[in-house]
Amino acid sequence: MAQNILAFETSCDETSAAVLSVGDKRRLASLVILSQDIHRIFGGVVPELASRAHLQTIGDVAEQALAEAGISQNGVNAVAVTAGPGLVGALLVGVMFGKTMALSLDVPLIGVHHLEGHLFAPTLEQPEFAPPFVALLVSGGHTLLLEVPAWGDYRLLGSTRDDAAGEAFDKVATLLGLGYPGGAAIERLAQSGKAGRYNFPRPLLKELDREGPDRYAFSFSGLKTAVLRAVRASRDLEAERADMARGFQDAMVEVLAAKTADAAVNLGYSRVMLGGGVACNQALVERVRSMLSGDATVAVASNRLNTDNAAMIAAAGAWHLSRGESSGWDLEPKADLPFPGLTIPAALTGAPR
Repeated sequence: MAQNILAFETSCDETSAAVLSVGDKRRLASLVILSQDIHRIFGGVVPELASRAHLQTIGDVAEQALAEAGISQNGVNAVAVTAGPGLVGALLVGVMFGKTMALSLDVPLIGVHHLEGHLFAPTLEQPEFAPPFVALLVSGGHTLLLEVPAWGDYRLLGSTRDDAAGEAFDKVATLLGLGYPGGAAIERLAQSGKAGRYNFPRPLLKELDREGPDRYAFSFSGLKTAVLRAVRASRDLEAERADMARGFQDAMVEVLAAKTADAAVNLGYSRVMLGGGVACNQALVERVRSMLSGDATVAVASNRLNTDNAAMIAAAGAWHLSRGESSGWDLEPKADLPFPGLTIPAALTGAPR
């Protein structure tokens, strides 16, 4: 008999609930995502406003997810919820709501790490996809390159030294007058830009030629500064905006793709996974595929499952539940929740982002 897992994701500015039916086959019975447009006014997420919006909407989002799945609360067999990392106030809303539901229904509660959820996202559409693989997780808050020999076994290859990839996209979009969030806007504008007109730096790309802690590390603050200087030096930003967007995206994509492809080849893996909001960028996906051999598999979830959503939290929660793992009623949200099962080599200092 299938089990229904109700999941919640509230780590940032999306209030999301989903129902995943797990039996002989898995079926995503429902997924509801409510984005908070108010943050566009401020050019970034305002934590207090995000928490308040989650509090106001999470009940309705949960009811809609259950209705679309065609079940009542009594049909829920487990509750999974993002426990971190993220905005602690936003996380608190989801954790407390999920904990209350699980307690009232007397079903298991599973706290899920947000980034582990992203790793499981492609399996919702490609159930055959499984480790071993190399994973690139790129979002507004994180940039990680991981080796994944098995589910639950994650090995850090490299992370960003400063800005996350998505954060750099958002900041550059602001510099170009494109608003927030900026990833999709830059991708659209870059399509009409001239390649090579702005040859921005490729930070740490040369580190691929040598062994060391920076071989798979990333740094985007210098790239962002290069765009800032170009904007300030421009005499006609309107005419040059598309070329700048193309130059920035080309630099970002080349660094991300080259390091991901090199890691896969170096480790002998034929499977690569791209996850997080920046993985919605088709130029990145196509570049990674072009740099790998023809028999390599590049797994990328659809855009709806790449951005923050509860379905991926349900998928990760289902895996933990299958192993008999659940959380206690003392589960608390943590903005800097450690990645479970993550091994960080001694040569890589600093917390991954």
